[in-house]
This record gives sequence, structure tokens and C-alpha cells, in this order.
Amino acid sequence: MSSGCVLVTGGAGFVGTHSVIELVNAGYSVVVVDNFVNASHESLKRVEEICGAKIPIFSVDLTDKQALADLFKKHKFTSVIHFAGLKAVGESCELPLLYYKVNIGGTTNLLEVMKENNVKNLIFSSSATVYGTPEYLPLDENHPTGGCTNPYGKTKYFIEEIMKDLSKSDPEWNIVILRYFNPVGAHKSGKIGEDPQGVPNNLMPYCAQVAVGKRKEINVYGNDYDTPDGTGVRDYIHVEDIAIGHVAAQKKIEECCGLKIYNLGTGQGYSVMDMINAFSKAAGKPVQYRITGRRPGDVASTYSKPDLAAKELGWKATRGLNTMCEDLWRWQTMNPDGFNSSRPTPKKT
Repeated sequence: MSSGCVLVTGGAGFVGTHSVIELVNAGYSVVVVDNFVNASHESLKRVEEICGAKIPIFSVDLTDKQALADLFKKHKFTSVIHFAGLKAVGESCELPLLYYKVNIGGTTNLLEVMKENNVKNLIFSSSATVYGTPEYLPLDENHPTGGCTNPYGKTKYFIEEIMKDLSKSDPEWNIVILRYFNPVGAHKSGKIGEDPQGVPNNLMPYCAQVAVGKRKEINVYGNDYDTPDGTGVRDYIHVEDIAIGHVAAQKKIEECCGLKIYNLGTGQGYSVMDMINAFSKAAGKPVQYRITGRRPGDVASTYSKPDLAAKELGWKATRGLNTMCEDLWRWQTMNPDGFNSSRPTPKKT
């Protein structure tokens, strides 16, 4: 059992909910804050059911520094896992100021309040988007960052830089930055999963909505890339593997590690067509798709070199492509309208 209370910001979101479960299972006490702009209270009720434990949940926006300060007075946190932020690439191009205010402003508020309360242990949810267009593959942690193609990616990059500067200025800080590749799948119970608001931005939730009959077909943006089948290649990783990575990062923090950066990926690239075919197999029906033109800003291939996390965190992704697709399909069929579905319907066998 582990001691200490971990504050999880954005804990009602996709990766946040799965990570809360793993933290509770590992013996941590957890407090969740979320502003519920892109998340649902229902997701955390389901987390409590899965864990068999009550979790203190506060509706706080990180841009409200006073509310954050009040929370730190109520609870003695030993560390913070920071997921909260806006994350739609397209929207970030339309609303850059909002993204800078929420993601960067929210983070600097959090860091200031942590500092004021002498809580100097932090895990940050970053993204492989900080690498921009790959100069070489696979991407390791030493690959240059900052050539981001959209404001969302830039916010992740700027926050990483802020954290590096903070760490240099005060060696008491222990910060682990986790750069995830493409989280997919869902909890094996089928009770929680990714619940995009409106049209999904990501391939796999879109596949699931086509298979369940909510959408007609999926657009495949470009089939003339320099890849084995011409469609874009990405490193997809099961969300439960990512969640377990956060527990490993929390244990690293407890060693007083200073600033560390790790990729969380499988190291295996799959193409868009690989994913559509694997998902069709899991769903037992073909997912309809249509080939269209390339999207600006998309790169042909990107996948991780995850060796450093294996070596230093003792962490490795263990769930394969079939498990990712089966778990996503279970979530989608049990919850066709996401967390707005009345309650999960047991899957017919």
C-alpha cells in the first residue's frame, strides 16, 4: 500500500478516469478536480463503482486560482497529476487564445499554488505532438521538440519548457513529463471509455460510432503516403497501459527524481487501414470508409521508442491491437451514447 494523497486534475477525462482507477488499486488516496467542460460527472460515478471506493471530487477550473488555493488548504496533497486541458487540434486553430489561457494559464496557476503549499511533486500529461514532424523514427525523448503544427501542440510544448525552467530554478521539484502517443481502447469492464463531445476528432472513436450505426462512414485522409499501405501510421496504445504508466511515474517521483521525460507508446506503428480492419474484426462487421485527400499538417508516420520508460520506470505496454479494439467495442456497444446512455446494457454473448 502507498501513502500520500494525489491530486488529479482533469480526472473525469478519458486518460484521467483510467489513471484514477490504477492509482486507487495501487493504494493511493486520490482527489479529483475537473471543470466538466468536456467531461461528465457520470464517468467518475462509474470509476467509484469499478474501484468500490468513494473519491472526493471538486468542480474547479484551474483558471480560478482562488478556488485552487482553497482546495490546497482543505487537503494535504503529496503530489499532483496534471491532465486538465483542452485538447482538440482543430478547435485550437480556431480558438488559440482560449487554448493558451486555459492550458498555459491553468498550469501556471496550478504551479504557483503548488509552490505556495510546498507541494513540489508533479506528473504532467504531455503528448507526442511536441515532436512536430519527425526528423527520424522511432521518436526517442531526445528528438527535438517545438516544431508543433497547431496551438494545442504548442501549449504542451510551452508547458514542458515552463516545467524545465522551474526545475532548473528550484532542485526541490520532482517532475515527470509523460509524452503519450495515441491512447485508444477502454476499461475492460466496459463501464468507462472515451466519450467525445460531437464529432470525434480521433480515428478509433469514429470507427466505433460508424460500427454502432451513429455515423455513415469514416474518412481516410490520404492513401498516397510513403507507408506500407499508403495510409498514415501512428503508435496506438491502450489507455489502461497509459494509466499504469502514471502509477510507475508516481513511484519514480517518490525516489526524488528531479525532472524526467518519458514516451508512453508501444513502439509499434499501425496504419489507418490496419486499425479499421482490426476494429471491423472486433465488431464482427465491416466499418465503412471513404478515401479522401490528405489533411494539412498530417505526417506520414510517427511512432515511439519506448525503451527509456522500460529501463527507468519498469513500464511496458502489454495490450495489443486486438485488445484495444475489443475493449473499445465493448464500451461502445454497452454505451452507444457514451456517458449519456442511461446505464450500460450488458453485452449479449
